[in-house]
Amino acid sequence: MIYLDYQATTPLAPEAREAMLRWLGGPESDTFGNPHSSHRMGRMAAAAVEAARENVAALMPAGGQTIFTSGATEALNTVLLGTQGDVFTFATEHAAVLDCRRAIEAQGRRFTVLPVLPDGRANLDALQAALTPQAGLVAIMAVNNEIGVVHPVAEAIAIARQAGARVLVDAVQAFGRLPLTTFRPDFVAVSAHKIHGPKGVGALWMTSDATLQPLVHGGGQEASLRSGTLSPALCAGFGAASRLAAEGMEAQIFHVEHLCNVGRALFAGWALNGSAEHRWHGNLNIRREGLDVARLMSDCRQIMFSAGSACASGSGRPSHVLRAIGLSDTDAKSSIRLGFGRYTTAADLESAAGMLNAAAKEQGL
Repeated sequence: MIYLDYQATTPLAPEAREAMLRWLGGPESDTFGNPHSSHRMGRMAAAAVEAARENVAALMPAGGQTIFTSGATEALNTVLLGTQGDVFTFATEHAAVLDCRRAIEAQGRRFTVLPVLPDGRANLDALQAALTPQAGLVAIMAVNNEIGVVHPVAEAIAIARQAGARVLVDAVQAFGRLPLTTFRPDFVAVSAHKIHGPKGVGALWMTSDATLQPLVHGGGQEASLRSGTLSPALCAGFGAASRLAAEGMEAQIFHVEHLCNVGRALFAGWALNGSAEHRWHGNLNIRREGLDVARLMSDCRQIMFSAGSACASGSGRPSHVLRAIGLSDTDAKSSIRLGFGRYTTAADLESAAGMLNAAAKEQGL
């Protein structure tokens, strides 16, 4: 098996797994305590959670506070539904943002979806022209999950500030891969399983002066914003994965740039979707005219790759991201996404390319 679907999820790092195991305690251990309890076992679990929080926060913008959530979807929904004013976002955003439209409009707030440029980057002129005095929030991705395009986040923040709007950054595909300390948004949403951590845990970073209405009510465990008993095991795994990402970020950037160059050469007959310059190099979204992707996936079952974002796979609909950059439905449906990272080798790419190109040739392409 060759795994090339790093945008969907990443393999759990052995270090993250080891960090989690201690907190999956059985009845004879002292590590199964509720981190919100005041006795010794609870304090031990709480200390593990706080140590993990520090590791996650180290990859966030300076200052502010980091709140654990069940994932980035919850973090994004919390901000989108918990702020005031109209919302402005872009056509290539994740469904976790775009599908909040109905709920936001039910609150009596406008939800405006702005276009992107042909290379997939956010259209800042459209943002500048659209913002009104009623603007409350601008939601923008750092890195697109389907085509890997890096958005001009710092410039978007500056435009939003001029209108008095706050900024929410979906940093799921950037967290632990690219520095987030070079800009200052109001909110950042991330997920552990995209950086070799466990599924089921993420985080919301927010500035100290930001206020939100809770999405989840109950005990108010996370800064009175997010209720529910935290899992020390999931938090510990997230913290370990974050620490590894911080320590190896420079090496990972170099590694995926090398793999990207290898991949572009191996798929020389394919067209690249999205900007070639402004992109995370661990993502190759490519197309071949006339390609039957369903047949390709059937013929190459030993390769784990995507026909689009994992969230939309199986829907039969063309990718909204590829349509937003101007591709026809036919071209969008003739595209595949190859994602790679820390544990991918050049040999993996070479083997996969050989099989994919051979299968495409069998289709007469």
